[in-house]
Amino acid sequence: MKPFIRQKQSQVLIRPLEYRDLEAIKKLCQETPEVQHSHRDVTFNLSPIHLSQKLAQINHWYWPIKLLSLFPNPCRYLLTSYVAEIDGQIKGAIQVCPSNRTRSSWRVERIFIEEAGNARGIGSQLLRYCFEKIWEARTWLLQVNINDKDTMALYRQNGFQPLAQITYWTIAPQKLEELAQKQPNLPNLLPVSNADAQLLYQLDTASMPPLVRQVFDRHVQDFQTSFVGGLIEGVRQWLNHTELVSGYVFESQRKAAIGYFQIQLCRDGTQPHIAELTVHPAYTWLYPELLSQMATLVQDFPNQSLQLASADYQPEREAYLEQIKAEQIEHTLLMSRSVWHKVRESRSVISDLQFSDVLQSLQPARKPVPSRSSWLKMMQNKKDMRSNSQANANNNHYWEGKNEKLNSASEFMLPDSKSVENNDDEKI
Repeated sequence: MKPFIRQKQSQVLIRPLEYRDLEAIKKLCQETPEVQHSHRDVTFNLSPIHLSQKLAQINHWYWPIKLLSLFPNPCRYLLTSYVAEIDGQIKGAIQVCPSNRTRSSWRVERIFIEEAGNARGIGSQLLRYCFEKIWEARTWLLQVNINDKDTMALYRQNGFQPLAQITYWTIAPQKLEELAQKQPNLPNLLPVSNADAQLLYQLDTASMPPLVRQVFDRHVQDFQTSFVGGLIEGVRQWLNHTELVSGYVFESQRKAAIGYFQIQLCRDGTQPHIAELTVHPAYTWLYPELLSQMATLVQDFPNQSLQLASADYQPEREAYLEQIKAEQIEHTLLMSRSVWHKVRESRSVISDLQFSDVLQSLQPARKPVPSRSSWLKMMQNKKDMRSNSQANANNNHYWEGKNEKLNSASEFMLPDSKSVENNDDEKI
């Protein structure tokens, strides 16, 4: 009988993306159909470069982007990607990117897995590698198409939970012409600048539920544009033949922003116009006005459809889009993986518990072995005691000498006093 020989299984090597991996990733893109659309670039602040749709641009701009990743700048994390390699062959890839300036919240752009690598759990290994590698990320979020059951199961297996449902809409050019005929009633429509970052931050905070707001973790600096960031955005618009226009509605009585829009206009008509819209929940009447304003801006450019998104916690927006007969083009699920807020909430409860009283039997019977810091502290205490004792000894010597001088002075003064008394007696 022949002995059973167990074949050694090759290990999965996960490493950062390199230039030589682009051709292999291109094949993975062809095998893994991409369900994400480019209209998310503006709506949810996603990276303007994707592994599948912009692969040609990545191949062309790889080294400039790699150079930008060496020092702090807005494009530093555009190419944060990792590949899974087995015996020199690429079996999977993942791309991640921070979603805020503080890099406390990161998002998973896309995972590409070869069919042969599904049985070995390469997707889970890529996700866990990112969780361990990017230690500053407290929250992870992603979007997955509701029809992609396999990818959704992968994310659920690695701790992602549903957060919100996102619906993407498209408005036909004919409908945009009808909306443009209505004159928008926006007397306080102002252009956006860095001075308005605080107002936009307050509007963004009020427009999202607490849990969603906590996951995105945006701050005032996320609504500001630096000089380098503005320069890079200008170059990107020039390369993509686009133009970015934004504005917000100011409420003079409350001194607050109640509506905001940002639209990416295509100058050559090769791609649809992309819009981002934020409205305060108490001012839902702004939806028709802001859409009419964007439709008016679109008329100066080639006829293309307008795309924007809505969430399930924005029922008024979805109702208005259905009223104007906008078409749904995609339905996704926003998922997040976050446990830090639970830890922060449980700290107050843990601090109230007196473990010294509850776990008396587990108290140490003897003092623990002193560490290096305790030895240094003990030596410092001994040194202070010696200095104090030396100071006390010096004080004692001082006062003893002082007493001796006083005694000698008193002895010297006594004869003089007696002579004075004798002289008085003689006079008498």
